[in-house]
Amino acid sequence: MSSTRRLRNVTVTLEEDVAQWARIEAARHDTSVSRLLGALLKKRMSVQGASASEAVERLASFGRRHRLSLRGLKIKDLINEGRR
Repeated sequence: MSSTRRLRNVTVTLEEDVAQWARIEAARHDTSVSRLLGALLKKRMSVQGASASEAVERLASFGRRHRLSLRGLKIKDLINEGRR
């Protein structure tokens, strides 16, 4: 990973069996659960063809269309917008 990329902390809530699987899988790959989840999400993002810049533009467009401040915008709103 490039040293110029900024990493963001997020909180993830998992069911106990999912968390256990993630810990085991991370250990098998000699990494942390955080990095494992990051890699899985990045792979999913690339499969869907969504770049970070496209996501930012979609979020900004959503805010403009609905005359919303982007502060406090929930991730579920962006996800639902992507389904329209």
